[in-house]
Amino acid sequence: MESTFCVSLDRVEEGLAVLLLREDESVRFTLPVALLPGDAREGDILEMTVRRDVEATEAARQRVAERTARPKGGSGQEPHPFIPLTLIHT
Repeated sequence: MESTFCVSLDRVEEGLAVLLLREDESVRFTLPVALLPGDAREGDILEMTVRRDVEATEAARQRVAERTARPKGGSGQEPHPFIPLTLIHT
């Protein structure tokens, strides 16, 4: 299943495109400008499609399940803990 909707490219700030949902322009979100078409300009209307990738989701779930089920490594040490990272755009 997929969802297709239109957004307007409001502006670009520090490498991020600020997009407004056309149905309700109070809904705003950002994407790295590198993900937009190269010829996209402020004021353009863009059509976006979001699709669930079932195969990739299942593969990711399987990898996580294998990691969590895996016994301690040969050195007797616990696996490295998950460390959340924050992406900082410069």
